[in-house]
Amino acid sequence: MTRLSISSNLPATQVDLDLILALRLAVARFGEMDRFKWWNTNGMLGQIGELVASRGFPKTQSFARARVVFAVASNRSDEIFNPPDSYTLWRLPPEIEERVDERWADSLDTPEPWMDLLSRIDSEMVDGRELLDALSNLKLISQETSEYVKRLRRSDDNRSVHIKQPGKTAGNAIEILAAAFNCGEQGKLAVPFIRHGDFPA
Repeated sequence: MTRLSISSNLPATQVDLDLILALRLAVARFGEMDRFKWWNTNGMLGQIGELVASRGFPKTQSFARARVVFAVASNRSDEIFNPPDSYTLWRLPPEIEERVDERWADSLDTPEPWMDLLSRIDSEMVDGRELLDALSNLKLISQETSEYVKRLRRSDDNRSVHIKQPGKTAGNAIEILAAAFNCGEQGKLAVPFIRHGDFPA
């Protein structure tokens, strides 16, 4: 991966699996109760969660914490808005999800880069900072994605963000799905989604 110190060893023509995981980590951390109050985990991906989990899972604690928050964030997003025939950051095309799971499993042997990334994510999540700024500072999204997301607005229901122009590649689309959580407010989750037919091949 060019933007992270983690390498997924994938051809350039394929989606960057490490980037998907990093985007999920950042959005998951941002949405915790001690940050933007979107899902009911409190600091699990922060220093408190690390302190508690490291006692029982010294090597894999970062992965254990992440899996819990991913599941909670996914469930909460579905409760708020679960569009049919659509993809979200937590529910990507099955072939991508399968490869993400494989990559996640492969990472268990080398947890240090992911622990470092979690630390950097946590340091970006300061009061008053928007998710979009944090993702940009972490180099998880491109400038083009940032500018595009700034023009997005919540749907009339205020619970969703319909992305109708997700870019030319699956990687573009996934960056936008993550960054568009920026359209939500503290305590008010808005779920970004892309219709199946609009998702780039």
